[in-house]
Amino acid sequence: MQRAAPVEPVDGVHSVERHPVERHPAGPVEPVSRRQLLLWGAGGLAATALGTAGLVRGAVRLDGPAGGALAAPRELKSRGRNLEVQLTAARGPVRLGDGEATMLRYNGMLPGPTLRLRPGDRLKVALRNDLPEATNLHVHGLHVSPQDNGDNPFVHIGAGSTFNYEYELPADHPSGVFWYHPHLHGSVAEQVSGGLYGAIIVEDPEPIAVSRERVLMISDVSLGPSGRVQSPSFMDRMMGRMGGVLLLNGQVRPQLEARPGQRERWRVVNACVSRYLRLRLDGQQMELLGMDLGHYAVPRAVDEVFLAPGNRADLLVTTVAGTSRLRALPYNRVNMGGMGNMMGQDSGGEHTLAALVVAGQQAPAPAPVAARPASRDLRGEAPAGTRELVFSAAFGGMMGGGPVGGPDGGPAFGRFTIDGREFDPARTDVRAKAGSVEEWTLTNTSPMDHPIHLHIWPMQLIETGGRPVRDILWRDVVNVPANGQARVRIAFDDHVGRSVFHCHILDHEDNGMMAVIEVR
Repeated sequence: MQRAAPVEPVDGVHSVERHPVERHPAGPVEPVSRRQLLLWGAGGLAATALGTAGLVRGAVRLDGPAGGALAAPRELKSRGRNLEVQLTAARGPVRLGDGEATMLRYNGMLPGPTLRLRPGDRLKVALRNDLPEATNLHVHGLHVSPQDNGDNPFVHIGAGSTFNYEYELPADHPSGVFWYHPHLHGSVAEQVSGGLYGAIIVEDPEPIAVSRERVLMISDVSLGPSGRVQSPSFMDRMMGRMGGVLLLNGQVRPQLEARPGQRERWRVVNACVSRYLRLRLDGQQMELLGMDLGHYAVPRAVDEVFLAPGNRADLLVTTVAGTSRLRALPYNRVNMGGMGNMMGQDSGGEHTLAALVVAGQQAPAPAPVAARPASRDLRGEAPAGTRELVFSAAFGGMMGGGPVGGPDGGPAFGRFTIDGREFDPARTDVRAKAGSVEEWTLTNTSPMDHPIHLHIWPMQLIETGGRPVRDILWRDVVNVPANGQARVRIAFDDHVGRSVFHCHILDHEDNGMMAVIEVR
């Protein structure tokens, strides 16, 4: 059977030519054995760091259907332009198959509750820290103030303390899928991989007619043969940890059910610490509405969607009778003369995330999706300034990985820098003028991809790999390939203050690949 081959992504999406695909008759999901789970767990180098909370109560048994029916995260919706939320970060039990692990959770749930907002809303979050270590909160992708109790990455919430966040969305805030997670430098990878994450939905001004909307948060975890959640090694942290078992809404291979002809809206979040996701749903009709906070004028038919860590996809799925698998295909994010594959950095092989079973009476044809107005295009505006920012990772001369000596004469292995400097919260690395437009060239001199995330101010992708981008593409995470470049433009509108930009392979951020930006 001929399959559609992905084209090199220019906007975080693999566009493909559509071909007939194999379909399977509707039926029960194939059960997952414990042996299969352990084989998956062996596929990734890295694991989830949970500190002392890595013990599983009893073996993680997966003799029957792995996750049962897909569970939707609890939703909290704004009313009267306000949403007030109490979030508690704490360790607690999580079901994985037929076993129980101890992980990190918001409000006792994995993922945390989904927050539904509208442009112009005010969101208040009282974050209670019941962890034994400090934490904080980042509302990833929201265009809100970074100052004081806004989206402030410099807040430090000690154990047993509560901090009151308050965010005000502009009246013209883009709709889309966003998410929240901790952002305390040095512990971000551990806390996110431990289970602290949840989705944020900013509603469309005019809703799209769908039969069902699903929030799908994808994360990963590694379990050893004894049923323990494993901590990452030094090399795992350097390469970026990847768990061998993928979770969908905290479940292993759940089942989704639908009738033929239904149109569903899937809000997909890549909440993995380091894993890139090439997502396929063969046998079904997928249309991409947009990624991150950017939208196409009309939906685009795709067979595959590519999400770097932190990226999100807004998808329409029109169902076709039969059983399909939602799969994550391998992606090699390391170019070290073949060592990337040897180190397990090809996403650990193919993973099945879920089964979609489509059966029953044919649903009525859905109404057409109305075209959206074109987004602002910064290519027609003269930038006030240009910058080149260099993202580097030193691997002690391994396969061309960089210098052996560090700035103090010691080994440089494992140094992650921007413009040759590791993160220092007391230092301001970039100063920009409020209301201006700047053009940044993001240069990656390392032998691995780096997904670059800028807080508060979204980026319009102008060029990647030396090729201009034809469409108007707005992102808050832009993947910069190994030894490659991307060019973006940024409008520093609405907000002033200090924030950060960094690699969203969260181990790299924790190891220094983050910088401070101040807009004033």
